[in-house]
Amino acid sequence: MKKSDNRILTTHVGSLPRRTGMAATLYAQDTGREHDRAALAKEIKDSVSDIVRKQLDLGIDIVNDGEHSKFNFITYGRMRLGGLEPNPNPVPMMGKSRDSLAFPATYAEMAAMNAARSPEVAARKTMPTASTISKAPITYVGQAELARDIVNFKDAVQSGASHGKKPEDLFMTAISPNNLEFYHRNGYYPTDEQHLEALCNAMNVEYRAIVDAGFVLQIDDPRMATHYNRTPDASIKDCRMFIAKRVEAVNLALKGIPRERVRFHTCYSVNIAPRVYDMELRDYLDLMLRINAQAFSFEAANPRHDHEWAVWKEAKLPDDIVLIPGVVSHCVHLVEHPELVAQRIERYASIVGRDRVLASNDCGFATSAAGDEVNTEIAWAKLEAMVEGARIASARLWPRSAAA
Repeated sequence: MKKSDNRILTTHVGSLPRRTGMAATLYAQDTGREHDRAALAKEIKDSVSDIVRKQLDLGIDIVNDGEHSKFNFITYGRMRLGGLEPNPNPVPMMGKSRDSLAFPATYAEMAAMNAARSPEVAARKTMPTASTISKAPITYVGQAELARDIVNFKDAVQSGASHGKKPEDLFMTAISPNNLEFYHRNGYYPTDEQHLEALCNAMNVEYRAIVDAGFVLQIDDPRMATHYNRTPDASIKDCRMFIAKRVEAVNLALKGIPRERVRFHTCYSVNIAPRVYDMELRDYLDLMLRINAQAFSFEAANPRHDHEWAVWKEAKLPDDIVLIPGVVSHCVHLVEHPELVAQRIERYASIVGRDRVLASNDCGFATSAAGDEVNTEIAWAKLEAMVEGARIASARLWPRSAAA
């Protein structure tokens, strides 16, 4: 995994703004509905090429395909797993959370405003979930789609290189079995534990293919951090037990993959609203660090978690750990000043060393499981502030290099 050897390198969580109008067709693809396959394939390829070039032009060092072949980070898994059938009792995208129960008027207003912002967002709000239930052994059947994604990404990077733009490293995201478990329920296996194990073994196929293609694998697991808020009746102890079992599941899914090729991401989801009941980092950090990954991507910039940099200072960290803190946030519309970004980077550099910090954002900047989006203009302005902040921090962390 590439480290910040000479300057602070920049990256992001994965999901980047898509072309207007793509979401509906991507949703049809990821849920098995009718769509123009040839037209969508061309649009995906062109969109990936554009988004890679845009990342490189902006100065982002460690890039991905923007997740432009997927409706969102979770729904795509439906068509890549065999043995599943539509669930007669669909799982809602968003249930009641501690925060929505505490601030009902605010959440109702937020839902109305999100729906009114754009017809595309409003349409996604009315789409049914991709919830399924297993009726046969779960297998991985997404080889063709994954191969397409790999080729599109490699072609886009090669095209950028031909224009003189070369990234420092490449990563590709994949959903964790823990999030798949929530939407794709057990209807076949004797126990839910066996169902989760089957999901792990199936996703191991995707994970290995990504690493074998030469990319760093990012495991997306928002459920680790959000489970407490989304389960109002659960105690911290209950949630720690839940997380401990899901850490074992992630490690099973990562079987045979070198930890230095893996980065793990968790977050509190796209939620531009009150954030009073997020699970605190100190309550699950020790469990998260058991995951067989070298790098960890986490929310660190939003006002509810900005202070938690100090928790990392107190933790027992692996000697080679790489931290990927969010230094710009998706949950506030204000664009962070580059100097603030630099200060955030320097905090983490003081804990693990300048070479083991990569600058990133808190969470994805395009579609989430709930269908929300960060405004495109704001997203790119924040990423630009991140890049500039990394330059400022680099000049202070490598003063001799900057002077040269």
